[in-house]
Parts: sequence; structure tokens; C-alpha cells
Amino acid sequence: MRPLGRRRLLGVAAGLGLAPLAGCGFEPVYMPTATGKPGPAARELATIHVALIPDRPGQLLRQALQQRLHGADDGGERRYDLGVFYWITGEGIGILPDTTNTSTRLTAHANWVLTANDPAHTKIAIGSARAYESVNTFDTQYFSGDLSNDQATALLAQQVADQITLRLATVFRARAG
Repeated sequence: MRPLGRRRLLGVAAGLGLAPLAGCGFEPVYMPTATGKPGPAARELATIHVALIPDRPGQLLRQALQQRLHGADDGGERRYDLGVFYWITGEGIGILPDTTNTSTRLTAHANWVLTANDPAHTKIAIGSARAYESVNTFDTQYFSGDLSNDQATALLAQQVADQITLRLATVFRARAG
């Protein structure tokens, strides 16, 4: 069977109602304005203050959120407060007959609430995020195992921060119209 060429593939897609996205009104959530300035979602994200999150995993998540929301610019007006309750659980998923754990699945959980920085502390959005990572622990030295756990914890914070940031950008994009 001969592979479909580009023109044939586009013809088949058009015949099935799968027209390209160019004319559908799709706009990226972080899209800048026509003048090149940040769009409405990016401007609103930059005004969020991330409250302190306890423990080392919480610090990693807060840093990841601040990096995504503010980038290099950490100054400016704070119109919103983001509170996050964050924890990580572990579950043995690789267990030998002598009950030795060889692999652990880490699950990061985050419940968050975005409130306006007004006298009533109006709730803007509420959500949750979850991410998974595994760590092998069989036949590893203590330092190596500890390093693997730290790397997994940092990766979980990055994944959860991505989810929260995307959800917040979507909320602000929808509010902007």
C-alpha cells in the first residue's frame, strides 16, 4: 500500500471535516497582544503572590510556581493570592518475596485556591493537581537513593507547577473574553 501524500492527506482530512486549525479561531493561552506585549493571561499571572508552602517539597513547588508566574520579574502589584496545600505520598510497587521494597511510586497532591487581594478575599478559582514519579531503591547506596528521591521530588514540583499555571492561565483567558 502506497503512503498518502500531503495533498491527499489534506483532501481526506477536509472530506472528514478535519480542516486545519488555522481558521478555527484557536488562540494560544499565552498569546501576546498585537503590539507584542504580554496577553491578558500573562499579565494576570504576573500579579499572583504565591503564599509560603511548608517543608522542602513545598519550597520547590513555590519556586517553580514563582518562576512560571513571574519569570525574572518579581516586582509589581500583587492582585491575587495563591494558597497551596501540597504533600507527597509514597507506595511500594516493587516488592520481593522477602518484603524488600525495590521501587516506590511517589504521588504529589496539591489543592490550591486563588483569591483576590480585596477586603472580601473573593475566591477566583479552586483546583487540584496530581503528578506521579517512581524511584528505584533496590541495591542503591544511601547517597544514591537520597539523590534519586530528591530528583523525583523536584520533578514532581515542576509537573504540579505546570498544571496549576496552565489552569490559572485558562481561568484568566476565559475571564478576559
